[in-house]
Amino acid sequence: MLASYPRAILHIDADAFFASVEQALEPSLKGKPIVTGKERGIIACANYMAKALGIKRGIPLFKAKKICPGLVILPNDYETYGLFSKRMFDIMRKYTPMVEEYSVDEAFLDITGTRRLFRASYEEIAMRIQKEIQDELGITVSVGLSSSKSLAKICSKFRKPEGFTAVPGRYIHLLLQRTPLDRVWGFGENTVNLLNKYRLKTAYDFVMRSELWVKKLLHSPGHDIWNELRGKSVMKVEIEEMPPKFTIMKSKTFTPPSTDKNFVFARLMRNVESAFIKARRHKIRARMIGIVLRHQDFHHSGLEARLNRPTSSPIEATFLIRRLYDKIFTEGSEYRSTMVVLGRLESDMVDQYDLFEDRLRIQDIRKVTGAIDTINRRYGKHTVSSGTSLYLSQKEWNPRDDIPARRKTIVLHGETERQRIGIPRWAIKV
Repeated sequence: MLASYPRAILHIDADAFFASVEQALEPSLKGKPIVTGKERGIIACANYMAKALGIKRGIPLFKAKKICPGLVILPNDYETYGLFSKRMFDIMRKYTPMVEEYSVDEAFLDITGTRRLFRASYEEIAMRIQKEIQDELGITVSVGLSSSKSLAKICSKFRKPEGFTAVPGRYIHLLLQRTPLDRVWGFGENTVNLLNKYRLKTAYDFVMRSELWVKKLLHSPGHDIWNELRGKSVMKVEIEEMPPKFTIMKSKTFTPPSTDKNFVFARLMRNVESAFIKARRHKIRARMIGIVLRHQDFHHSGLEARLNRPTSSPIEATFLIRRLYDKIFTEGSEYRSTMVVLGRLESDMVDQYDLFEDRLRIQDIRKVTGAIDTINRRYGKHTVSSGTSLYLSQKEWNPRDDIPARRKTIVLHGETERQRIGIPRWAIKV
């Protein structure tokens, strides 16, 4: 492609985001191998010093300690990570409104046409964003710039951490020649194995195949990737939050594992309430509900059932959930996590009446649910919850229950454990 940037697409990816936030808040941690995930017993994020020792995400903590006895292990502080994430996206939106929040620590930006506004090249704009995030938040990000989302994502991974890679149209072929197929966004293990059977090893090998051949082998998704890798932007930057299309899942691991039937059910119902809160936020209802109980030996038990009418309220689903739960719970068995799945989702904007349903009861349930949402928005999630949550207070303390520093610090009038002002941490020295 001769045109340098027919579209100028950035991919910004924070480097070891959770660990970087912890180091930004506590500078004494810099230069040390640190991981987060203390409350789960499994590493959620490792900084690059820990990764250099072979410590990666998903490794149990006891194995990580054997690899590095001096490893710093911290509990996840998701609230603070969310505050840093929001601020990071706010910085990006100073340069363009076209920001797709792809995950909590990465985003796609369309900066096409902004050169005149900032009197700078696309490369200079990208580096300004990178520097501003580092200066204001104290974390590093890696940035990729090219003419499509797929190419930009490859670029951002090219020089991690704190890297910047820009590939204009005339150099795309050089990037693709150095990119193995398993580094291509959208190619899973099965697709890579299939392409290897045709003696394709790199992204360059793939794009040199004919369009007809790609369509026949990989159909529409593969054809979109083929176009993206050739520099044609077909995957648009989505600036609006997309509602869940297929299912809503909520899962929670708890320690220590429990054999208490009431306590495990309380954990399950907390997940149910969280799932339905998300459904109401996106104005959708579910016709199917499934539950899963995970045993201490990691095998699962689960059941699902269809509701006689779509709902977005746990009040209507609790009786069915209890029946499913009673069927799969085994007395004396230890459980370590619960999960709920809401499926067959549909819009909550249009009501379809059933001849025999109790409309007055349905309206009353909606009023109650609406009042609960209003209270919880004002005072914090789960301020009002089902009576089963009373069993959660009976849990014995465990070393993994150690909470992040931010949750131990309530400094302003009106702050609670569940609701605090949107500032990561106060540190005032006199």
